[in-house]
Amino acid sequence: MSKFELKLPQMGESVAEATLTTWLKEVGDTIELDEAVFEIATDKVDSEVPSEVEGVLLEKRFNVDDVIKVGEVVAVIQMEGDAPEALSNGADSTDEIEDIEEPVAILEGQIVQVAESVSSTGHDFSSSERFYSPLVKNIAKEEGVSMEELESIIGTGKEGRVTKNDIKAFLKNRSTKGNPSVTKAPSKDETVQVPVKTETTKAVPETSKASPVPVTDGDEVIPLTRMGKLIAQHMVDSISTSAHVQSFIEVDVTNVVNWRNKVKKEFEQREGEKLTFTPIFMEAVAVAIKKYPLINISLDGDNVIKKKNINLGMAAALPDGNLIVPVIKNADQLNLVGMAKTVNDLANRARNNQLKPDEIKDGTYTVTNVGSFGSVFGTPIINQPQVGILALGAIRKMPSVIETDQGEYIGIRSKMFLSHSYDHRVVNGALGGMFVKTVADYLESWDVNREI
Repeated sequence: MSKFELKLPQMGESVAEATLTTWLKEVGDTIELDEAVFEIATDKVDSEVPSEVEGVLLEKRFNVDDVIKVGEVVAVIQMEGDAPEALSNGADSTDEIEDIEEPVAILEGQIVQVAESVSSTGHDFSSSERFYSPLVKNIAKEEGVSMEELESIIGTGKEGRVTKNDIKAFLKNRSTKGNPSVTKAPSKDETVQVPVKTETTKAVPETSKASPVPVTDGDEVIPLTRMGKLIAQHMVDSISTSAHVQSFIEVDVTNVVNWRNKVKKEFEQREGEKLTFTPIFMEAVAVAIKKYPLINISLDGDNVIKKKNINLGMAAALPDGNLIVPVIKNADQLNLVGMAKTVNDLANRARNNQLKPDEIKDGTYTVTNVGSFGSVFGTPIINQPQVGILALGAIRKMPSVIETDQGEYIGIRSKMFLSHSYDHRVVNGALGGMFVKTVADYLESWDVNREI
């Protein structure tokens, strides 16, 4: 009998494992070519895994919430045209798989061996009915977290699972209470946060755990999705890490609007792509970063990491209301046609949940279009570990004073606001202001006769 082993595919150079979140097919179900069989989740994106063959699902090797390594067999498919073997009354074959004694987890980019049996504290993590990922178990083992402590941590992951951020927050809170078992010098990869006193910002106080919200008759309780929880935690972490300040500037984009209206039909006929404003703004940002490369940095403890590549993230709204930030790699090396094609491709695949993990990592600066929802301007939160983010406001027709050689007069112009949030720990007001002014100048000087 011909069988096909459906393995967890390589989802990017930085991804070594994923969590099985949903089985879309049951044992005995017919599977078409390229039909999704199961869904998986990484720390960044959720993805469907399609079948490479047609046939019948014969075996399911993993259960929901299991952590699977890239290359492991997840399902076995009886190839179409062969008589299906006995399906053992529909039961899957998970029980036949031998337990892996030393699963491999990824911790801060390094591969480490995780003892599955008993931690250094003498507690057997496998005895718990609660699911813990190999990464969480390894952190617990290294930090001397007892089984009782691990069980007490409130998880923000799927179905209450404890995530890396959850256990790190627990360790941080435990260390502040003077627990000698966890006091240690920071490693070279850990960020040491030093309070910075400025005239325009205040240190963010450590807040206590939020009180439960009362629920009354008629209230609807909507659990956060897995991605929603990740976004929420990411936003809170950013506010507590960076000293956020903003610079705002109004931009006359009449030339840009007129030029796009003139060329967009020809552009679409020639390139098969729509020409939106986004690639134009991305080009302007890339030019400004080339002029002010100290916007393209990250802070690692007492060291500033100046990034070689200009990788622009663009915040994209998903159908469920969440946001994701696909990254345009080496944006400064793209011409406007290449930028438009890349922007459209990433935006379309983001909406269809088809992005690969590598396509949302390694961003060095982010742009978000709050104007697409009608907002005039906004105060966006920095996408860590970056130090800046630019919000694009809505383009509006407004009366404006126009200066000419013959004098001044009132005319109708297309204008918008740019809102630049930046980390005042490393980006001062002068740099933050000059950067966004450069973006504005580039847009205002747009050549209406530019060839596409």
